Amino acid sequence: MNHLEEIRHRVARLAAGSPRPLWIENIAVFSTERVTEPLGTINEPMIALTAQGAKRSVLNDRIFDYYSGSYLVATVDLPLTSQITRAVPTEPYLGLGVPLEPAIIAQLLLEGDPAVVRPYHGPGIATSNADDSLLDALVRLLRLLDEPRDLPVLAPDVRREIHWRLLNGPQAALVGQIGLADSRTTLVARAIAWIKTHYDQVIRIEDLADEVSMSVSSLNRHFRAVTAMSPLQYQKQLRLQKARIQLLTTPHEVAAIGYAVGYESPSQFSREYRRMFGAPPSQDAARLQTAAIVRE
Repeated sequence: MNHLEEIRHRVARLAAGSPRPLWIENIAVFSTERVTEPLGTINEPMIALTAQGAKRSVLNDRIFDYYSGSYLVATVDLPLTSQITRAVPTEPYLGLGVPLEPAIIAQLLLEGDPAVVRPYHGPGIATSNADDSLLDALVRLLRLLDEPRDLPVLAPDVRREIHWRLLNGPQAALVGQIGLADSRTTLVARAIAWIKTHYDQVIRIEDLADEVSMSVSSLNRHFRAVTAMSPLQYQKQLRLQKARIQLLTTPHEVAAIGYAVGYESPSQFSREYRRMFGAPPSQDAARLQTAAIVRE
């Protein structure tokens, strides 16, 4: 059994019976036999491997497809719309996620000599094929879940190795940015953290720029380069995605949810919600609830 086949076997066993991604010891596993509706989420810094099937993630107008044996790496919190695009009962989608830790990357940049630190000008997200050394580290991390005595002792070193493999892989320059205190990615991550805390309030770009010690023009330029959108567009997507999650449990509270996420009028909320998700809030929530019942 090669490394990818073993990852498939272990993810299928761990995720069996869970309709949603399952977190075990800070490792995410997911399995589904059907394609899914596009759903919004705030994707935290992570490596997400597709072990079988296919998945699509969309950042504003940019599309990232990753298939069996490839991974997506995100280095800042991004509002992504994602869906499983290939999955059948005989060959379900199988996915694995491991969070990225800036402190580990910073330490590796100081201690080692990775094939990185060169300027990076793209968005804070990319896809690549996983090489055998990365798959080997990922499968060893999964094996430790079956060894509870070994897990707390050995898992930190394996996680460290996963970060090292990424720092020496095709997305080295991207991953290395989150370990540098003054990198564009790190500054944008600070701005994102502030927006997430104040997403339901009116945000002045001047205040946000002061918060991260940047000029307004620099903030707008760097923020758009990393996230493919402006700070205010990011806030809008964050509001609407949080509203969509709330609507799944309380679909008849459209106006109240709109106010809760920061909209001043139900009409504006419904108009922008429809523009983003293709249907009014109540109608979209009913469709998603029906899809969830079918999956279960």
